[in-house]
Amino acid sequence: MAVGIQSRGFARWLAPVLALLVVMQLTACGDKEPEQRKAFVDYLQNTVMRSGVSIPTLSEDQKQKFGNYAGDYAILVGFSQQLSKSVEASLTPVLDQINQIHTAQDYMIKRDTLKQSTGALNLLGQQIQSAKSQADNARAALKQPDDLKAVYGQVYDKIVTAPANALMPAIPTTTSFVQDLVQVGDFLQAQGNQVSFNNGGVQFRTQQQATQYNSMMASLVAKQPDFLNAQKAVQAVMQ
Repeated sequence: MAVGIQSRGFARWLAPVLALLVVMQLTACGDKEPEQRKAFVDYLQNTVMRSGVSIPTLSEDQKQKFGNYAGDYAILVGFSQQLSKSVEASLTPVLDQINQIHTAQDYMIKRDTLKQSTGALNLLGQQIQSAKSQADNARAALKQPDDLKAVYGQVYDKIVTAPANALMPAIPTTTSFVQDLVQVGDFLQAQGNQVSFNNGGVQFRTQQQATQYNSMMASLVAKQPDFLNAQKAVQAVMQ
């Protein structure tokens, strides 16, 4: 009888201890945030900060490793993909077309393609502003610990803020240059058989034609430095 009482007393004492141990173990297993945050910070510093504007998407294993912070990364990827898609559909083809103009006759040959591109260039600015606004709003809603917030801010500036700030001024500069190129092509086309092309140059029948053409070319030459700077800005962003 005495042994039975001691046994039940021991059981009553041991039960809450075991329950406490189970709770502590479950809590320890469930609190993965510090580990996920550390993995995410390491990825931002050692992978994203060393990448260009086009950053890689996460694998399923990485999503599990980063936990909820995979959503923070999705903001960066979403903007990066939208920016690349928009630029490659409008600005990049325009720059390629411009770089293919080597002779006077090329102005006339490329004019239709360049004329069609101006609408896409105007839309590009709206697309970048919309994508950045969406990313800014999503970032503002994040709740991040201070250590992650500091690193994420640096990455956000590199992937979102800096590219948008660099590209926005390049768009109107490029658009203005394209419009002048189209104007030259339209002028040459309008001359019909009153103009001839020889050895990459152009010859007119009248001095008035030559004067008007030279005036348009002078405008292009004056705008060329700004255009070249815009082109360099685009190349720096998209590399």
